[in-house]
Amino acid sequence: MPTDQDHPLLEITDAVRGYGRGTSAVTALGPLDLRIERGEFVVIVGPSGSGKSTLLRLVSGFERPSSGTVSLDGRAPVPGDDVGVVFQQPRLFPWHTVNGNLNAALRWAGVPRAQRAVRRAELLERVGLAEVGGRHVWEISGGQQQRVAIARALAGRPSLLLLDEPFAALDALTRERLQEDLRSLTDGAEQGAVFVTHSVDEAVFLATRVIVLSNRPGQVTLDLPVPLPRSGVSADDLRASAEFARLRGDVSTAVRDTLRTPA
Repeated sequence: MPTDQDHPLLEITDAVRGYGRGTSAVTALGPLDLRIERGEFVVIVGPSGSGKSTLLRLVSGFERPSSGTVSLDGRAPVPGDDVGVVFQQPRLFPWHTVNGNLNAALRWAGVPRAQRAVRRAELLERVGLAEVGGRHVWEISGGQQQRVAIARALAGRPSLLLLDEPFAALDALTRERLQEDLRSLTDGAEQGAVFVTHSVDEAVFLATRVIVLSNRPGQVTLDLPVPLPRSGVSADDLRASAEFARLRGDVSTAVRDTLRTPA
């Protein structure tokens, strides 16, 4: 009998996504081929309009490709099934406490009521918020709210985590801290992750692999492995290393090349 290990976690084959008809038709993405294995942290970079968010909608099952296929764990993705999503804004329920937000996510994930308190505590511990469960959303900082959003996305133990510019609205210091926390959180994780950003530094710091998309329609112009150590070195030393600078330069060059190409 086939198992999950007989196919990649995510496989996109010759996928195209277009909108509209006739003279108003626009191809936003593709043709695109992409494979992501379990445990990979893949960061997508590209200019505005390159189809980054369209790609996430296809992978999450909120949209279907106009042609080609998208397969998650060997089947077409279904919204809310095996995928956790973190948006640019936390989108938490402001009338609930942090615990209440996680309880809702655990209920939707089908976690039995008797197990929710333990699972909720595990999630808060995992994102470094063990002491804030009883606070309302408006009583915690923006960075803490985004940690809650990540915990919520992990509530159903998804096989794939999708993050659409989750740190873009945060100040620089909070953003760096959350990058470091997310890197540690996903180190050695069994699930895969796809993270969208406009920041080359963020991409190289977080990724095990960086994908650069072209101007519309988005196609892969660079697929770059990032062989930086995931543990045993400080974030400051990692960012200051020659290898980090080399990789950042490769990605920056690829992004600049896409900007020189007319959309």
